[in-house]
Amino acid sequence: MAPPDRVEIAGVPLAVSDYEEVVDWMEAMVAAGGRGYVTAAAVNLVMSAREDPEARAGVLGATLAVPDGQPLVWALRLLGHERATRLYGPDLMLAFLARAAEKGIPSYLYGGRTPEALELLERRLGERFPGLPIAGRWWPPFRALTAEEEDEVVRDIERSGAAVVWVGTGQPKQEIWMRRMRPRLSAPLLVGVGAAFDFHAGLVPQAPRWMQRAGLEWLFRLSREPRRLWRRYARYNPMFLAAFARQYAHERLRLGR
Repeated sequence: MAPPDRVEIAGVPLAVSDYEEVVDWMEAMVAAGGRGYVTAAAVNLVMSAREDPEARAGVLGATLAVPDGQPLVWALRLLGHERATRLYGPDLMLAFLARAAEKGIPSYLYGGRTPEALELLERRLGERFPGLPIAGRWWPPFRALTAEEEDEVVRDIERSGAAVVWVGTGQPKQEIWMRRMRPRLSAPLLVGVGAAFDFHAGLVPQAPRWMQRAGLEWLFRLSREPRRLWRRYARYNPMFLAAFARQYAHERLRLGR
């Protein structure tokens, strides 16, 4: 099953698509028993991929990367791809889970702040989508897993029979994990959705929609977690602007405009 069309922004191919097309493609991947992984790419992930070889391999190894950040959508449109829309990881997760509840597609939850937070997420999703099959869950510690722990995770996911493994461990950690684990898991799809676990468990508020549309979600998140996030945004936001400005200038020169 071919993924939606993609266009490269700052070295990362991003989907030019919408929620319906991506959810349809994900369902088709599950039905066909494919083997792939998806990431909802924010600006910081795109920039991490330029600096960190492991992050780059994780991002470029994805079967599909969707533009999670509004600035990435603006960049796609500036290059002439007017059809581009934001595919926000938390909303993509909800859109697919609604389909999964209807079609009986089993999911597995890998990530979360604490085991209790992961349990809360499972409960909240079950309340939101009655009948949603959650096949299992796993909370990984905030360190690299040992070989024995990785083997245990693989066994648990395989035993669960999950068709989709949702991964919420943060970027680029989740992309690196999905690339490494993809050959070992038979679930058709692994999907990295970043902070979606915290949002859907009700542990962290999401930015108002107007801030998301204005490309200011980063500012909202910075105001909530300044000590954790200020270095990321101070470094990667200017880097992205510079990288895309070079790409845009090159494209206009190539087209003779």
